[in-house]
Amino acid sequence: MATAGKVIKCKAAVAWEAGKPLSIEEVEVAPPQAMEVRVKILYTALCHTDVYFWEAKGQTPVFPRILGHEAGGIVESVGEGVTDLAPGDHVLPVFTGECKECAHCKSEESNMCDLLRINVDRGVMIGDGKSRFSINGQPIFHFVGTSTFSEYTVIHDGCLAKINPEAPLDKVCVLSCGISTGLGATLNVAKPAKGSTVAIFGLGAVGLAAMEGARLAGASRIIGVDVNPAKYEQAKKFGCTDFVNPKDHNKPVQEVLIEMTNGGVDRSVECTGNVNAMISAFECVHDGWGVAVLVGVPHREDQFKTHPMNFLNEKTLKGTFFGNYKPRTDLPNVVEMYMKKVI
Repeated sequence: MATAGKVIKCKAAVAWEAGKPLSIEEVEVAPPQAMEVRVKILYTALCHTDVYFWEAKGQTPVFPRILGHEAGGIVESVGEGVTDLAPGDHVLPVFTGECKECAHCKSEESNMCDLLRINVDRGVMIGDGKSRFSINGQPIFHFVGTSTFSEYTVIHDGCLAKINPEAPLDKVCVLSCGISTGLGATLNVAKPAKGSTVAIFGLGAVGLAAMEGARLAGASRIIGVDVNPAKYEQAKKFGCTDFVNPKDHNKPVQEVLIEMTNGGVDRSVECTGNVNAMISAFECVHDGWGVAVLVGVPHREDQFKTHPMNFLNEKTLKGTFFGNYKPRTDLPNVVEMYMKKVI
């Protein structure tokens, strides 16, 4: 391609400082270096995580920065050593990666790559510690290795999933973050049995995806828990059979759920990041076999408090990261689930 090996000038939405409106700027995007890929971003979604780090209230502020991580695009050019991607390939950038070499990548149980797992404080490429974005010579920092709020971006090849070119990128771009996280939390971690009862805490995009996972697994009763009753109608499309609003009750919601289900739900998936919802999600599962899975990211100072007897009574608490999907290996299959109208 004519642009390969050259600096590309394009538009990007730049966050110059915390909480200030993004500014559309002309940026220079350097060519990809070893094991890097330059991608033309066609569609990018807004994930709440972008807002969280734009506000920078609870983390290290890294500015100026190009945010964005839930997207779809086409490979423009590849750097030295990249063998599994070529110009023209359709890809989903992912905020975490898969080097395929480390102990995590070789484990069937983990997707937390030693080399490429999410790093929210790093604003440069891992190869040489430099940014590929600049404006008039001033470096503009990257965000979680993706920076998709730019017409072109440079990403480590281990953070790109090559997908079916027939898949509509304007739809499957959301599979690169929230939808896969929720779906995988249920299918890969909670693993509800057919005919079981599942509670989903938080009915945003991640929660609805977790709910669809419960539907696909054959759960007979799927209880949505949210403080916004307007979300019930939408949730029905994803398999929700019951709805509980904690504000409607004068006792802890876990007690309400235990009463509703004759002892507790078989599985619960928490998708809010609210530590009290996390505790409720754990305490509402049935003793002996109940499993709770935490998906939401808590605030830095939060502490999870529950009585140890809950564990001795054989309730299980698990956590997950990106739904336990390995980005390069598993994401193409999730795209196929969408193409086959399974999800």
